[in-house]
Amino acid sequence: MHIKAQFCIALFNTFVLASQAHEKIDIFKPDTHSHAEFGEAKSVRYLLYDVNPGEGFNLRRDVFMRVANLVKLLNEDEPWVLVLPPWGRLYHWKSQDLNQIKVKWSTFFDLASIREHIPVIEFEDYLKVMGEEVVEEIYYLQRYKEGWTNGKWEEKMDIRECIDRVPYQKDENDKWRGWFFGYENVYAKKFACLSVQSEAGNMKSFLMKNTTSRSVMLDRAEQLIHGRSGQHSTKFWDARRSMVFAKHLRDIGDEFRKEYLDSTDENDETILSNWPEMKKNHGDAKGGPYLSVHLRRKDYLYAHKEQVPSLKYAAKQIKELLKKNKLKKVFIASDCDENDFETLKDGGVAIIDQWIAAHARHFVGTYVSTFSFRIQEEREILGFDPETTFNRLCSESEEECEQPSKWKIVY
Repeated sequence: MHIKAQFCIALFNTFVLASQAHEKIDIFKPDTHSHAEFGEAKSVRYLLYDVNPGEGFNLRRDVFMRVANLVKLLNEDEPWVLVLPPWGRLYHWKSQDLNQIKVKWSTFFDLASIREHIPVIEFEDYLKVMGEEVVEEIYYLQRYKEGWTNGKWEEKMDIRECIDRVPYQKDENDKWRGWFFGYENVYAKKFACLSVQSEAGNMKSFLMKNTTSRSVMLDRAEQLIHGRSGQHSTKFWDARRSMVFAKHLRDIGDEFRKEYLDSTDENDETILSNWPEMKKNHGDAKGGPYLSVHLRRKDYLYAHKEQVPSLKYAAKQIKELLKKNKLKKVFIASDCDENDFETLKDGGVAIIDQWIAAHARHFVGTYVSTFSFRIQEEREILGFDPETTFNRLCSESEEECEQPSKWKIVY
């Protein structure tokens, strides 16, 4: 039932082309801070961030939305630019034959679309703007050692002693050294641990009142929560809709759909337009004549073994869904071992998998998987009926198989 993906060589070539591309740009939209040109506006401040090294690609996309909306709030008062953290060293990126550090965001996402939401810049370009391989201040976000006060969660943040061992050390010149996305000569001038219980947006007050540095980095930014900018808000969905996949990856996915799945945007009613103007109703999208499945394996076989089906039981459910939806083809996105499916290259293949899965007539995912969540969000953006989107595979051991919550798009 698995349709083999034959695009690995082409995908690698697009990585090379994307890494070579560079253009001089305006980081602010024309209608806001139009005086601020790339590399010239000295009043512009830069916000950098990083995430716990163990977090995967799709959780990192969620953290981006939290920090992006913080930058949106900061720009209400003064010009801030979000510096996009290069990709690399992720858990699922196992291939040894690819250079998988210092990977630019433009390899995966359309930066022009993101700039419709907030000003952003690649880390490599940030270093050129600064004229020095430096981050002026780092705040390492951590929990409160004492936990919640009286078991109650409340908004607060304080400079504290570091609870755990931190990945930064002072060198003999009082420069803070650590992992800066694979750039070995980068250093920080100032470092502190910041205990936080906070929505991402509430960092605005701290950044504007406690620092005047030109660049500030928030490490372990996953400690900040969406809060009022969560999935029931337009702020969340504006940030999410801005994360349009890079065209070279969409083109590969579209070619695969056309050649193997009889699927095109015209026939499937999934034509994209500029995201700020695109507002789809549920049911507008029909989808291609195939079933798409996200079948998570590996770590889920022990982390969520009660909710993950065996391959045999998954196949049984897939056959039933094909019959129910009167479909004959299935596209399976999975992290199975090569004994289960042919091994693919890393990075962009995950995005292409999501893009193909998002265009199917019917989608079924894996229990509490961020990979499945991102596909569900993509289908909401495209305008699919929620009944075709918010579904998951069940395991043999589940008496009741609870289906995913329906996080519907908000404009």
